[in-house]
Amino acid sequence: MLRFVQRWKVYAVASLLAVHSILVPSRVLAADAWAIAAQALGIYAAYQSTLSSLLAYGADPIEQVRSRYADVRENGRDTNGNDTALVDGIMHRLISTGDFVLSANSLPFAWQVNDSSIFNASCYPTDYISVNRGLVRVLHLNEDEIAAVLAHEMTHGIRQHAAKDYAKAVAAYYGMTFLNMQTGVMDWNKLNGLSGYAIAKNVTLPSEYEADAGGFQLMTDAGFNPGGPAAAMARMAYYMTYETRDTNEYEDPDKIGEDNFSDHPETGLREKRLAKMMTDYGADHVTLESGKTICIDSVPLLTVDWTSYDYDDTAENAYLVAGGLAKAFHDYDSALGWNFRPETKDFLTTDPVYGPLKTFVARAGRFEKLQSLVAAAYEKERTSGAREALRHREEARQTDLSAARGAAQPKEDTAVKKLTESADAFVDAGAPEQAMKQIARVFALENLTDKQRAAALSVRGRAKAALGTYREGLAEAEEAVRLDGASVNNLLNLADARRMAGDTAGAAKAAEQAVSLDGKNPTSLLLTAEIYDQMNDQAAALDWYRKYEKLSPEGFRVIPEDYLKEISEKDWKILQREREEQQKARAEAKKSAEKKFS
Repeated sequence: MLRFVQRWKVYAVASLLAVHSILVPSRVLAADAWAIAAQALGIYAAYQSTLSSLLAYGADPIEQVRSRYADVRENGRDTNGNDTALVDGIMHRLISTGDFVLSANSLPFAWQVNDSSIFNASCYPTDYISVNRGLVRVLHLNEDEIAAVLAHEMTHGIRQHAAKDYAKAVAAYYGMTFLNMQTGVMDWNKLNGLSGYAIAKNVTLPSEYEADAGGFQLMTDAGFNPGGPAAAMARMAYYMTYETRDTNEYEDPDKIGEDNFSDHPETGLREKRLAKMMTDYGADHVTLESGKTICIDSVPLLTVDWTSYDYDDTAENAYLVAGGLAKAFHDYDSALGWNFRPETKDFLTTDPVYGPLKTFVARAGRFEKLQSLVAAAYEKERTSGAREALRHREEARQTDLSAARGAAQPKEDTAVKKLTESADAFVDAGAPEQAMKQIARVFALENLTDKQRAAALSVRGRAKAALGTYREGLAEAEEAVRLDGASVNNLLNLADARRMAGDTAGAAKAAEQAVSLDGKNPTSLLLTAEIYDQMNDQAAALDWYRKYEKLSPEGFRVIPEDYLKEISEKDWKILQREREEQQKARAEAKKSAEKKFS
């Protein structure tokens, strides 16, 4: 979460107990050993229970699709093609070239630009990233700044912050409540205030700093400007102080640079931290003075100025220029890599990340100064050890990533099966593109058995058919049945793929084969009935719907009403009553809304 959507997040038991020991000392010590043990056990149980539930929720493909629908329902969908194309391009680039590891129980990322004018973005527990139109516009569609925000949100998802932080919050509040019941040192209003503040500072705040750091690494891995994160914070600070008309967004200019009571770091402090990350990334060579003068090893190179006609973008320009320098120092081990060309006063490559740097060097006439400072910087590295320190940091990160990849690899058949079933569920939920991302994780695994490969082919074939690539989809679904024809799910996926491709007769044949393997599988019966209904063979469809209803009477709501009335008039009447109640509720809601605004 970037800043403004306030959620009840959280912190660790150790931090909680430390807060208690400071704020309520004497009477806590008076609590007996049983009470202390019960409190510790209760906190741990509350944490584990909540975490388990939230991780399961976050791993559910249906819930990810619902997250998207809920976002659209609440905020609408941004219809501006420039906004969506930019965000789509950045997300695809971060995912395809960023160096990160998803946990085995995480979903592939999904995202959308909504129509809210509030300056914000957030990552749901389901790895759905909601991006507000207001954020894209306030950042003036700047690719590097938006990439910083999106990488920050992705890091929340990668680290599963939403689930872990909320579980810690529940445990923290539980523990503080239990403690207060034992000691009685404060009233409930004070308790709520204390717990809210402690949760914000001891859990949510560290997670935000972690997301800033992880986001910086992710976006620079993908080749974006290392100055983008600090530039985004500078722009955000300017907007919140001088432009916003929303009181929830306003930031007092007299308090910039101070931390506050929020669960997010103060914008000025975040900017400083991110600027330091940029400096470290560039082997400690690049810094800023007075927010506008770019220095190499403390020697001024140039000073930037405004380029926007409607607001002061000096700070953003400075960070993007400095970021170009930092990237070059990071990527090249000697001045030769900069490819200085005196005849044209050009240098480096045509990569857009160097655009701001080249623009201001040309404008200030600092080509020779830059070449001289770069040469001196590399010479300084001979004794400073900055290059070696940079490489050691990166080697340590790669070691951590390698360990994370190993931990994320499904070790057992059940884990591989869960990934495959998750991909299949995405197709069920009408999100075949997400199914393709999820099933790709299965095919990336080593030493798949024939049965595992068949199941994965079956799901991918069905997903491809849902995306309209029928020939490829059918070929893979049929290959899955050849590899493992004893799998009911493989036959059902083949039946559905054939149905989507228009081969209803072939679909019915595959569906009936699935029934012959397992006549107690309600999905097989239901799919067979639906296929015959699609074929306009109403007698056969009715027969199969009867078999389905007999096996699964509680599932009557999925049976078309014409068939249901003949199969079970009692259940049909239940549907009629439910429809009438829904219509009545909608009418009353409409009447209430009209009365409110009349």
